[in-house]
Order: sequence, then structure tokens, then C-alpha cells
Amino acid sequence: QVQLVESGGGLVQAGDSLRLSCAASGRTFKTYAGGWFRQAPGKEREFVAAIRKSGSTTYYADSVKGRFTISRDNAKNTVYLQMNSLKPEDTAVYACAASLSDYSTSYYSVGGYSYWGQGTQVTVSS
Repeated sequence: QVQLVESGGGLVQAGDSLRLSCAASGRTFKTYAGGWFRQAPGKEREFVAAIRKSGSTTYYADSVKGRFTISRDNAKNTVYLQMNSLKPEDTAVYACAASLSDYSTSYYSVGGYSYWGQGTQVTVSS
């Protein structure tokens, strides 16, 4: 069992930056791949970024590539999402998730993850 708690969301202006954190407790998080998803009002949850359990490889949605960076600190059982050059269309609830899969194709879909945090709101004003 893994418990995930996100923090770092807030209200910012377009062009600003935010760093989200996802703190894990329970089983050692380093045995899981980590992912970030987001869900805007009236839309489905969508993949944002993922990172392998070793941190060796990262994956991004095209919409955030070059602006967002996912990283992890396994000593702290934490995964981060650095978000730069934020846009109003980035407004959403951001949730982190943990996956036991070693197959990268799993990381892009909600079904590839076993555990989820409750999410943190990110609002970007224009």
C-alpha cells in the first residue's frame, strides 16, 4: 500500500512557475514509477508526465514538453513536477500516481497506475 499526498498548487499568472511535490508513505516509493495527471473541469483526466522508478527516463505529454520537468528523490520518497511558463490552459487539478509497471506504455494511461493522490489545484490566470 502506498499513500500519496500532493502539495505546491496555487493561483499564479500566465508565465509564472510552480513546483508540485508528491510525498509517498507506506511501501518504499522507489519500487514504483511515478506519474502526474491533470483534470480540468468538464474534461477527462489526462497524462502529464512520468518517471521510471530509478529516475533514469522521463516521459511527457506533448502539451507540456519543454515547459514541465518531472524528477524524483527516492531518499525522500518524493516526486516533483516543475512547471514553467504556465498557461491558462494548464489550469486543472493535478494528481500524482504510482505504477508498478516496467512498461512505459503503461505510464500514459490512468489504468497503468495502482495508487493515486487526492490532487492539488493549479489555477493560471491570463
